[in-house]
Amino acid sequence: MGELFRLLRKGNKSALIAGIVNTIISIAKGVAYMFTGNVAMFAETMHSLGDAANQFFVFIGSALSKKSPTDRFPNGFGRLVNLVLLGAVLIVGIMAFETIQEGYHHILHPAKSEGFLINVGVLAFALILEMYVLYKAMKEVMHEVGEPASGPSVIFRSFAHLGRAKPATKLVFMEDLVATSGGLLAILAVIISHFTGVLWIEGAASILIGLMMFFVVGRVFLDNAAGVLGRADEEMEEKIGQLVMSDPDVKDIQDLAVIKEGEDLHVELEIEIDPSLTIAAADDIKDRLQEKIMAEKGVVDVTIEFDEEDGVMTWNGDSLVKK
Repeated sequence: MGELFRLLRKGNKSALIAGIVNTIISIAKGVAYMFTGNVAMFAETMHSLGDAANQFFVFIGSALSKKSPTDRFPNGFGRLVNLVLLGAVLIVGIMAFETIQEGYHHILHPAKSEGFLINVGVLAFALILEMYVLYKAMKEVMHEVGEPASGPSVIFRSFAHLGRAKPATKLVFMEDLVATSGGLLAILAVIISHFTGVLWIEGAASILIGLMMFFVVGRVFLDNAAGVLGRADEEMEEKIGQLVMSDPDVKDIQDLAVIKEGEDLHVELEIEIDPSLTIAAADDIKDRLQEKIMAEKGVVDVTIEFDEEDGVMTWNGDSLVKK
């Protein structure tokens, strides 16, 4: 049990906060739907329920992925977070289908809902909380990529650096971006329906919210399917390649692979050195490079092999020359 709590303390904090907040939001929306029967509120209830379940799964998965390697699993559990996220998107997919289906029925058979002030009040309360969680996720993105930012600049810069964020943080970011957009859409639908009598607009909003949920499903599925297979991190390959080539004893890079497994990076490197160097000198080069590479964020292990200099440059300055 102590080991479990130790791992949970390492879980993704953005996912935990988002899970708690979305649980509160889903309860508030669910109670409002029971009293008013508003279909846009139903869509938002399903959306928040899916987000809450998803984010708790993500938190647990990100924590368990930190478990140390064992004899049975010598490569560790880094890809576990990707597997958990693949399972989590199934929940969002089911919720998205139910949301679209309910919206379609409402368009065919529109019915006036009650409790206009309750609906708008609950949706506005939920929107404020979702915007808070989204902003926290944006700050977490900037923290993970090592780019200092504060104030409004966080909003714009987080979009630019989202691709480099951890899988769990990226999921929370995308889900709450859709949740915030869906909340605004639901409020507009409730207001338009109340003041114009166009009742089917709430059903259309429900369908749009469901489609946005499906977008998250597709994006997260593709990202984490690649993570399960073991995806090359090209940006980090370029960075590590430049770092290695700056060493005066490295003549060329024969091969360089940075494989991303969950939140971890595994580096495999083959370099060319002067064949006249002693084994002791080569060992010093290896230790020096390993220390520099391991200092990079996310790198958990480095494998370095040597080859003698062949006089043909394979590294062209920022990447390997394709053979």
